Amino acid sequence: MSDEGLTRREFLAAVGAVGAVAALTLVAKGDRPPARSPVFVARAEAYDGRLIDVISAGLVATGLTRSAVRGRNVLLKPNLVEPHRDRMHINTNPAVVRAAAEAFRQAGAATVTVAEGAGHRRDSLLVLEESGVGDVVVEDRLRYVDLNTDQIGVLRNRGRYTDLASLAFPTTALETDILVSVAKMKTHHWAGVTLSLKNMFGVMPGAVYGWPKNVLHFAGVERSILDINFTKKPDYAIIDGVVGMQGDGPIMGEPAPAGVVVMGPDPVAVDSTAARLMGIDPQSVPHLSVASQSLGRLNERLIEQRGEELTPLVTPFRLVPGIPAQDRLRPWL
Repeated sequence: MSDEGLTRREFLAAVGAVGAVAALTLVAKGDRPPARSPVFVARAEAYDGRLIDVISAGLVATGLTRSAVRGRNVLLKPNLVEPHRDRMHINTNPAVVRAAAEAFRQAGAATVTVAEGAGHRRDSLLVLEESGVGDVVVEDRLRYVDLNTDQIGVLRNRGRYTDLASLAFPTTALETDILVSVAKMKTHHWAGVTLSLKNMFGVMPGAVYGWPKNVLHFAGVERSILDINFTKKPDYAIIDGVVGMQGDGPIMGEPAPAGVVVMGPDPVAVDSTAARLMGIDPQSVPHLSVASQSLGRLNERLIEQRGEELTPLVTPFRLVPGIPAQDRLRPWL
């Protein structure tokens, strides 16, 4: 292994076998996270007004206090995939977006913007409206930005797990003070799970990478997840697990009522905790295993659990036999 990290061949071997994933070592290529990462887990069995209190409590519990938020510009990046208002397990629920926006406003944020670069549909306003998030944007007077067509800034690819030398990001995402990945808790056809790190795919502009982000798919979904997050990881993660998706996600799966919200400033720790709540060992998720070497915390001993205890809240998500990315996932507990 070179001091630049895994080669393409080494990474492909890692994502192809659980044993290789467990044995990965990697020279650090990002900002070292704190010694222990706080993650807040809350029961949330309904999409109701209590979510504002839940998210507000989570911000404080994980260190994002009023002094850290006051006067800052916040960007909420939900997971809006398909325009299906009647299939609410596909997209980040609008009640979670509303609660997050209000929680940050109450904490003193100067502005709160909602932004997404929908991957499958070029008509982003259709996806926004049919997801129900459009109602939140209008009623709560939030700014909305289509990241697919925003102006861009080009950054050196700090991951280099793909062959892409640089990555184009929307300037709205680059210039915000606090970028929040407001993800949906789902299993995934190509990545095993899709949580806050995978949700960053939607930041990448379709005007550059195509629909559904074809350039990144051709480069490798899991390798692209790493490149995106090593180059521009979210500052905070909130995962909507009130009703997630199990089976052949991120679109074709079935509802999975997990009844939880998971959040924190370390997206790797948040995703690892969410995976455990889904009954999945995060070490068996290749992009989480690799990211944990220098981008965030995966090991339970390095995660400071706040809020609810995990074990009583575990809801094993159904996996689909024959999907390679799901076949390699191991159960947790």
